[in-house]
Amino acid sequence: MNKDFVIKGHICYSQDKSTLKVYESSYLVCVNGKSKGIFENLPSEYKDLPLKDYGDKLIIPGMVDLHVHAPQYAFRGMCMDLELMDWLNQYTFPEEEKYTNLDYAKKAYSIFTKALKNSATTRACIFATRHRDATVLLMELMEETGLVSYVGKVNMDREASKTLIEESAEASAYNTFGWINSVNNKFQNTKPILTPRFIPCCTDELMEELKQIQMTYGIPVQSHLSESPGEIEFVHFLRPNNEFYGDAYNDYDLFGKNDDINTDVKTVMAHCVWSTEKEVELMKKNGVFVAHCPASNMNLSSGIAPIRKYLDLDLKIGLGSDVAGGQSESIFRAITDSIQVSKMYWRHVNQACKPIVFSEAFFLATKGGGEFFGKVGSFESDYEFDAIVLDDSCLEHPQELNILQRLERAVYLSLDTQGICAKFVNGNQIF
Repeated sequence: MNKDFVIKGHICYSQDKSTLKVYESSYLVCVNGKSKGIFENLPSEYKDLPLKDYGDKLIIPGMVDLHVHAPQYAFRGMCMDLELMDWLNQYTFPEEEKYTNLDYAKKAYSIFTKALKNSATTRACIFATRHRDATVLLMELMEETGLVSYVGKVNMDREASKTLIEESAEASAYNTFGWINSVNNKFQNTKPILTPRFIPCCTDELMEELKQIQMTYGIPVQSHLSESPGEIEFVHFLRPNNEFYGDAYNDYDLFGKNDDINTDVKTVMAHCVWSTEKEVELMKKNGVFVAHCPASNMNLSSGIAPIRKYLDLDLKIGLGSDVAGGQSESIFRAITDSIQVSKMYWRHVNQACKPIVFSEAFFLATKGGGEFFGKVGSFESDYEFDAIVLDDSCLEHPQELNILQRLERAVYLSLDTQGICAKFVNGNQIF
């Protein structure tokens, strides 16, 4: 596949967390799957490359979803009447039990991967279930989409039904070793990620096993952190010697660093709604990524994460759809939700925390979350070429709009459901 080409249109991307760059009717160059810059006039060295002229359309970086549950996609938009722990036990765990059946898993995961392919998302961190074979199947289907993803076989050996939990820490570790060995280097775009569900579902013995697995393979880690008050209370009951929730992960070097071997452990923690000052301090020190999931936090009555505070502290932050806690895979929706909940936090919780604005939320959805995957989420030189092309002509308006106004409008009016006319991932055109 030719990964050397030029596309033309109205180009927008985040330079930093507060600056959106706009280039009207300009050329965006891709060479070997990476951006080589934006030009008002195409340099002679690129004039022989194939040109895709998108005219008046908008060209933006692909969206990054740092937290989504593939098996929960089957019941998105339902079962939103409970708080987190009860929601998991009554709805989520019974659904995930079904993934023992590979026929069911294939049907459900095919629906999920098709939806993700057709969305604005180009990269994602994905939870599967604890089932090894179904997780491999999900990875195979994700590879077919052309998207880039981390996919995790979930680890859990307590606090769920007997048919869902793994029989022991040793069994969980054995199945995880087997799964990683079977998929490591098998796919080009789909990689394994270590996935302890969260502390309530993982015994101390299992966490120690996962530490050893991480040290053996050096793969990233994803989990949940400080999502709801009830969850935090339960963690304190289970781990009374830990000063705060994140400290329980840190005990096993699964929180951004491994002090035993002095190496970074790339880690993303979803939610961080109720993180204490010391927990935030450790996240910053260890380079832990926060996956902000505003829709899920609203639907499950978990609370509002203080994203302004995290931005001002220069924590690593991206957005997550968190389906099915969140009802939609749309990161456009996550952008607008993150802005809106920050306004409620400012108004009702802490008036020293000003709301985030569109440019900041767009940064989180692209370059902020993209950093988890490397140089991703921008059109700056040598960033991996992930892009979507938006046709906003269906959004009629009587007034003259500039490019930024058109982009903001397209996001708020969910143009990702109908207006994506081209999608590129790592220089490959997906459609």
